Amino acid sequence: MATDSNLLTKYRESTRYKRNVGIASVLALILAAIGSIAYGPVYIPPDQVLRGVFAYDTARPQIVPIIWNIRLPQVLAAILAGGGLAVAGAVMQTVLRNELGSPYTLGISHAAVFGAAFSIVVLGAGSTTASQSTAVVLDNPYLTTVSAFGCSLVSTGIIVALARYKDASPATMILTGVALGSLFTAGVTALQYLADSTELSAMVYWTFGDLSRATWGDLGLMAAVTVPATGYFVYNGWNYNALDSGDATAKSLGVDVEALRLWGMVVASFVTALIVSHVGIIGFVGLVVPHIVRKLIGGDERYLLPISAVVGGVLLLVSDTVARTAFAPLVLPVGILTSFLGAPLFIYLVINGREYW
Repeated sequence: MATDSNLLTKYRESTRYKRNVGIASVLALILAAIGSIAYGPVYIPPDQVLRGVFAYDTARPQIVPIIWNIRLPQVLAAILAGGGLAVAGAVMQTVLRNELGSPYTLGISHAAVFGAAFSIVVLGAGSTTASQSTAVVLDNPYLTTVSAFGCSLVSTGIIVALARYKDASPATMILTGVALGSLFTAGVTALQYLADSTELSAMVYWTFGDLSRATWGDLGLMAAVTVPATGYFVYNGWNYNALDSGDATAKSLGVDVEALRLWGMVVASFVTALIVSHVGIIGFVGLVVPHIVRKLIGGDERYLLPISAVVGGVLLLVSDTVARTAFAPLVLPVGILTSFLGAPLFIYLVINGREYW
């Protein structure tokens, strides 16, 4: 009885700690959002940020359009994109039993970029402008998303087939993802070669991971997919916990392993395709964030998935703020910064292997 009591006490303490980490992550997200709105070419004090968000700052009415038309959409895009990529990466790592799995390393982001680029150049979903902030205007964002999703399913299908039918090792799946990423990158290069000079410059700019291009309409579409998808993943947290113990154990507990794995990859790919089709490639967020969260709270998927979504938003918000301000007046696309930060951790994970599993 004493042993059972000690185990129960430890479980409650562990649960309380995980909840506290979740609360701290939400508070960090709020502070990062306020800081991201505050810093820019025009500094806005935090108290005026709060008044400006609610549009009643009578002392400086000129900051309201700056907040609502420029900075707030970029902040919300960072939260949705970072959270969506992070939770997609966490799910991919779980269903494939591969600690290096993520939309970027498995070639899914590259496939989505090719699909989006194909829709813009070949299917006529986008038009080019001379604007520095918006090199490509998506006339038909739904066509772009469908095209990006269709191509991302090619990578997803190959990876899932390797995991299911060939019992591929984690290294094999990662190498396959690298090959697929190279293939779709070559496809994007071919489209750029066939494009005229205006389309070429627009295509190169579009492939950069840049949150400033997001509009309120884009945010509505991203939220309509990312939020329900995250809810679906969190709802299946217990099933993912069972899957962590192995397919045989999960099946003995009544989990439909094949359907869980298939739908997890499909929904994660859809989230990735939608994000990439609106903001371009943002590398390594889906790889880095789940490992950071596992280091903090362990591998309990019921807490790992929602906290990963929040931490992903924090990481991308901070990265975007640094990219916008560190080299002012030059604004660096956030995708470049996340790749610089993520590459060393990727090498670390390759060298150290399965530390958190």
